[in-house]
Amino acid sequence: MDYTLVGTDMHSHLIPGIDDGSPDLETSVALIQGFKELGYSKLITTPHILWDLYKNTPERIEKGLDLLRKALEENQVAVEIEAAAEYFLDDHMQELLQKKERLLTIKDNLVLTEFSTMHQSMSMKNILFDVLMAGYQPILAHPERYIYLYKKWDLFHEIKDNGILFQLNLLSVTGGYGARVQEIAQYLLDHDFYTFVGTDLHHEGHMARLKTLEIPAKLQELLTNDRIQNRHL
Repeated sequence: MDYTLVGTDMHSHLIPGIDDGSPDLETSVALIQGFKELGYSKLITTPHILWDLYKNTPERIEKGLDLLRKALEENQVAVEIEAAAEYFLDDHMQELLQKKERLLTIKDNLVLTEFSTMHQSMSMKNILFDVLMAGYQPILAHPERYIYLYKKWDLFHEIKDNGILFQLNLLSVTGGYGARVQEIAQYLLDHDFYTFVGTDLHHEGHMARLKTLEIPAKLQELLTNDRIQNRHL
């Protein structure tokens, strides 16, 4: 795959030691070197904010970004890197919205959000609406991985019609997360749901798979026609 068509990766876990992504600076630098070799020109890394497991704050994430940038400079890895966050849409997120706390954005008011991949939230539509009402534009991370929504196409359309943007995990199109995830991803691709693509890279195993990824024709078309907006981040 020609990743120069994507340009910017906007979903990864590269700040060391603060979530289930890179464990240390050495690993982070190696992974970022891999991104550069694939043709990426910019990275917006997105640590989890999931309060039961990863109590990350903007201050903690920004401190980690500073350390990572220094390590990249010391290792002469020249790539632009920023940080936002992947916000789990739970009670803590609702508390942040109620208190009007600062959220880390991908760009402007774009906020990367996620739900559990195992269990459907009964307040899914309500909390996405709350994010919108707080003045942010939610991007729903890897919607194809919510396998409890398998073949619930009407709900996907309703979410999209309510103004939510969708982000595809690139490895979803290869069957790397399973056949049902691949089928949902293909449906969403075919019906032009996705505005962004991301690697959701956590470790070297993901990087190795990215190096051999075969891009589906529909995704190639969306990238070529600038329907996928990563290059504008």
